[in-house]
Amino acid sequence: MRIFLSASIRGGRQMLSTYMEMCSYLQDRGHEVLSWHVADPELEKTESLLTEQEIYTRDMDFLGKSDCVIAEVSTPSIGVGYEVCSALNIGLPVLCLHTLQANVSAMILGNSRIISKEYQNYAAMRKAIDTFLEKLNEG
Repeated sequence: MRIFLSASIRGGRQMLSTYMEMCSYLQDRGHEVLSWHVADPELEKTESLLTEQEIYTRDMDFLGKSDCVIAEVSTPSIGVGYEVCSALNIGLPVLCLHTLQANVSAMILGNSRIISKEYQNYAAMRKAIDTFLEKLNEG
């Protein structure tokens, strides 16, 4: 599958190791992560070379080519929320993952079109990803 991985960039990179784990896990399972850059430790350097318009165009292009969206929403991010909403508007399935202690917006948790799962460790996160992707493959 072609997957759009959405995670906080300007909202804070404190969960970078989690984003890296998610991206690696998806790639190791044979999926193409179009937005792999969200897990790049050098992202701030490379993105500083792009204009906001170039970033927007790139990400919306990736979203349009994706089969689904997997978003880590533990760190509040306007950009992630925008990507999730955009995905829903074009009919993409969306999985939002968050840690147990995260204060996730009701706009995510209350939307029945979004599958939201909390996790307490990487094993639980991987299981939620697998379950989501298996259901997509069945449908």
